[in-house]
Amino acid sequence: MATDLVPGVVQPAADVSRQAPPPKRKRRARPVPLWRDLLRYRWLYLLLLPGLVYFVVFKYLPMYGLTIAFKDYVPFLGYSGSEWVGLKHFQELFTGPDFGRLMFNTLLLALLTIVFVFPAPIVVALMLNELRVRVLKRSVQSLIYIPHFLSWTIVASLTYLLFSVDFGVIANWIHSLIGGQKTDYVAQADWFRPLIVLQLLWKQTGWGTIIYLAALAGVDSQLYEAARVDGAGRWRQFWHITLPAIRPTIVVMAILTSGNLMDSGFEQIWLMTTSLNRDVASVFDTFVYYVGITQGSFSYATAVGLFKGVVGVVLILGSNLLAKRLGQRGLF
Repeated sequence: MATDLVPGVVQPAADVSRQAPPPKRKRRARPVPLWRDLLRYRWLYLLLLPGLVYFVVFKYLPMYGLTIAFKDYVPFLGYSGSEWVGLKHFQELFTGPDFGRLMFNTLLLALLTIVFVFPAPIVVALMLNELRVRVLKRSVQSLIYIPHFLSWTIVASLTYLLFSVDFGVIANWIHSLIGGQKTDYVAQADWFRPLIVLQLLWKQTGWGTIIYLAALAGVDSQLYEAARVDGAGRWRQFWHITLPAIRPTIVVMAILTSGNLMDSGFEQIWLMTTSLNRDVASVFDTFVYYVGITQGSFSYATAVGLFKGVVGVVLILGSNLLAKRLGQRGLF
């Protein structure tokens, strides 16, 4: 109205009844009781129960046996009756003559595994992903998966049949090419680590490709189509689309692999160990068996195993933290 602009004119009070009511306060949702949540999802928790019981019985309860690493364990006296000695066995491990050799052999095998075995599934998966003939792709996948299902006993037996100095097929073929004196590749210490790496490559590469092929299958095909429209070649597509797509998977697998650096694999190393290569074949896994089972030093062997486990946990936590610092998602 015009009077609204005239100075000195008192405006009538606003009608209070027409004002909007104040907003109602939202009531906080009451937390659902635990028993009601268990009752509501009882079938899901029932499905969880067998796995939970398995981990409790076979993973957590046996950890009580680690206490013998701090005792002079005598089987007749039991856990509670054995004498408590504290860090005695750990001091013997770190100051003993075998620690340096065991650590060097274990870390060297771990380094060779990281350099040669870890990238192999990634390379094979990327190569298989480039195949356009589905029949050929599936045939190659099936052939490289098969060695994973063979036991290490069979793998070691095949290695002896191929590389033995007497009747090894590959050993005789190499000898016919280069001549000279025959080399016993299985028994010689210089050839122990190359054979271990070759066995790991042959047995585990095919199985590892499953994870990376699954990651590659989740890449949106429209990204490749858009890249081709923009003029990107196969190498550009590989570098800017394929590799970034599987980078999170590679990081997770690297974190999990770091936790197994001290775990060289008992069966494989034990089956390939001979009297001639024992110096380079001695690792923590075989040392635990030799000390604990053959010599009966249960406390000392448990201390060695506990040391391995602690190092594995530290490596997983450290690698996970490093991955997050580098901008990756990490494992947890």
